[in-house]
Amino acid sequence: MKKRMFCLVLALIVLLSITGAVFAEGKTIVYWSMWSASEPQAIVISEAVKSYEAASGNKVDLQFKGRTGIREGLQPALDAGTVIDLFDEDIDRVNVTWGDYLMDLEDLAKASDYEKTAIPGLIAACREAGGGRLKSIPYQPNIFEVFYNQDIFKEAGIDTVPTTWEEFLADSEKIKAAGYIPFTTDDAYVLTNFGYHLARYIGQDGVLDVVNNGKWAETPEVLKAAQDYETLYKNGYLSPTFGIAAWPTNQNGEFALGDAAMYLNGSWLPNEVKGITGPDFLWGCFAYPTVPGGKDGLEAANYGAQVFAINKNSKVAEEAFEIIKTITKGEFDKKLSVESVGIPADTTNTEWPAMLASVKEVMAKLTTRYQWSAGIENNPNMTPIIKENFQKLCTGKETAQEFVDALEAASK
Repeated sequence: MKKRMFCLVLALIVLLSITGAVFAEGKTIVYWSMWSASEPQAIVISEAVKSYEAASGNKVDLQFKGRTGIREGLQPALDAGTVIDLFDEDIDRVNVTWGDYLMDLEDLAKASDYEKTAIPGLIAACREAGGGRLKSIPYQPNIFEVFYNQDIFKEAGIDTVPTTWEEFLADSEKIKAAGYIPFTTDDAYVLTNFGYHLARYIGQDGVLDVVNNGKWAETPEVLKAAQDYETLYKNGYLSPTFGIAAWPTNQNGEFALGDAAMYLNGSWLPNEVKGITGPDFLWGCFAYPTVPGGKDGLEAANYGAQVFAINKNSKVAEEAFEIIKTITKGEFDKKLSVESVGIPADTTNTEWPAMLASVKEVMAKLTTRYQWSAGIENNPNMTPIIKENFQKLCTGKETAQEFVDALEAASK
């Protein structure tokens, strides 16, 4: 009886081995994400991860940390040796702040021909941010440009978007005459306006030189840029609370409610205010205008993406890269675009959300990548001082020359 039982057990083991149903556990990949569990990005990522688990037999320990959790917790955890194989965040934070922890992904990307259906400009941006090597994979692409209300433009008799500063001024006059606020912003984004404008004159490297080395007075373009915004204020083209309103006061108020025509912001804006604007709001987008004699043109803007990165110490790098592919290609990239009103990362997903249709042409022409606010916020000691004085300039409490003088004095 015992011999017969032994033979049955042995036969069962052999059968299971032949059919592949061996009692072997799959690998576990630990993934820390920047999203909060209730966000649409997190919901789609969860679905993608479940699909990967079902197809691979591996397990993914997916932890949604939220912005604060990952920004404050990831580096200490990595330093402590915590097993974290895969993580995501903003392209600059991942590649610069956490650059020492990243695995080089060139070989993994090449082996799977990953770039065949990736956005070339974003892959190039990742290599640039990674010091010339691909150390992160982009998803949730975004650009920072001027978003506008097409209905207001039409009512004001504007048929084409402005490409030069002179055209921007002329269109602003038409919008004002039609009874609307031409240009608005909130305190969270106010410095992006001055950063972009100064960068149009002298390029991002010039902006960084001014900000980091205190060359406010000796760089004549700083005064020119300040005078341009002084003109916007004097002509009544700026919101009365331009840059001093606490975010999202003007975003959700003046702009989303249809009182203001233009707002320099990110491609995430339509999603953030869709509950206010409703389905009938006609979104437009155009590149920040050029300035007379300027260095940079419509090809330059802050653009990028959230990115995935793999810990250089990971023992499951290939598996982690497969998760990246599952999220950024095909079905789940398309679903992520739809659910979060975002730009697809997979070039075969050619249908963009209707609210971002006008972004497509603008993004296609971008070749020069600005960092956040074109570098105007690169010096943390100066940022609050620049912000305070630019807010004063844009609300008539300070002249352009006083703006320059204040920043020059603060830099000494």
